[in-house]
Amino acid sequence: MTPIVTAVKNSAPAVVNIQGQKSVTDPLAVGRTTPASREVNGMGTGVVIDARGYILTNHHVVDGVRQINVTLDGGQAYVAQLVAHDRETDLAVIRIKTPQPLPTIHMGTSQDLMTGETVIALGNAYGYEHTVTSGIISALHRNVQVNETQQYLDLIQTDASINPGNSGGPLMNLDGDMIGLNVAVRAGAQGIGFAIPVDKALEVATKMLKVEKLESYWHGITPLAIDGPTGAVTVARVERDSPAELGGLQRGDELEQIGTTAIDRPLDVERSLLGRRPGERVPVLVQRNGEQVTLDLVIAAKSGRTRTDVVEVADSQLTTFQQATWTAFGLTMEPVSASVLRDRGLPLDGGMRVLSVKPGSSAASQGVVKGDILVQIHRWYTTSEEDVQFILNRADAVAKLGTVRFDIVRGGERFFGQLALGVDGDTTRR
Repeated sequence: MTPIVTAVKNSAPAVVNIQGQKSVTDPLAVGRTTPASREVNGMGTGVVIDARGYILTNHHVVDGVRQINVTLDGGQAYVAQLVAHDRETDLAVIRIKTPQPLPTIHMGTSQDLMTGETVIALGNAYGYEHTVTSGIISALHRNVQVNETQQYLDLIQTDASINPGNSGGPLMNLDGDMIGLNVAVRAGAQGIGFAIPVDKALEVATKMLKVEKLESYWHGITPLAIDGPTGAVTVARVERDSPAELGGLQRGDELEQIGTTAIDRPLDVERSLLGRRPGERVPVLVQRNGEQVTLDLVIAAKSGRTRTDVVEVADSQLTTFQQATWTAFGLTMEPVSASVLRDRGLPLDGGMRVLSVKPGSSAASQGVVKGDILVQIHRWYTTSEEDVQFILNRADAVAKLGTVRFDIVRGGERFFGQLALGVDGDTTRR
């Protein structure tokens, strides 16, 4: 068998087809008596990143899809749940529940790629499942502006055919290692395809899986790959009074195994703790000062950080600025200085501390709580009231995007989620 045949044979079982219907707006239908939207069949590809059914794909593949249908390599069909998504990076994680563990894609790294290197694309091109194309890496570090609201940064360019339906599928090297996640962004282009580098995709996936924990439990570990994305994973920070600190983990510990999961990259830390329950004891194997040490991590609920901080506030108590943020974001906030964030090891120029969260708001549903520091909404930093007012002045346009990414700082960690802006009193618009 040739290297390409071997690579495809080993990787295909971890590649899935994604289909579903979504409504799209016809820009030429304005003023007509007929509906301005129509139903279309969406299609794309995904890669299994965890044997329990967690799948990485593109945000645009699942955006607006009412029911996400996933078909495995063997033909088995499942309905998927959307776990988390990020419009800015065009990435999403979905999950299917299967009776047996699924094969996972073998991860490579995008750190050592070379122009001219042979690559393989695998996906659901135009609905033709498991279509294989090959080519070379044409260029690295490409920035591509798709429209006013979507820009891709640092992409891999390839001449391997990447067509509609390929989005979310793997770009692989000859060893069958995934080095990128395909994304079709140039309609009608000949010999020009793009992929999100795998290191970036997995960095975002790690954060998205952590978002799933915002409303359930926490561990307090900030992992860092010190020798590149596939090198040793060390503990960069241990949050005070966290399960990690109480379990004896220390900054600088090299993580080798959590539970039964070997830790080869930061994503594995989150994977190892998925599905755990508060009170569950998980063994952690670390290297410390040249010796192996086994510790116990007891998962804890995020009690005291969640629903007790979601409160109603009377309009009479609010300033004009706070009334505007209460309507648009479901939050009241006050500015904090850069020194507050830098004391937590985050080189940011300031932020807005959350004072209260409106029950039933989009922010509340995403797990935002009192004391969180909002540092970014969509593409804009929120370092001051003036920054927030800039966003408020564009609330109508932003709300039309459906949901936009927001970033908060909690303790010493940065989290993100998806926020739907309210307009004219509607704070739960979706």
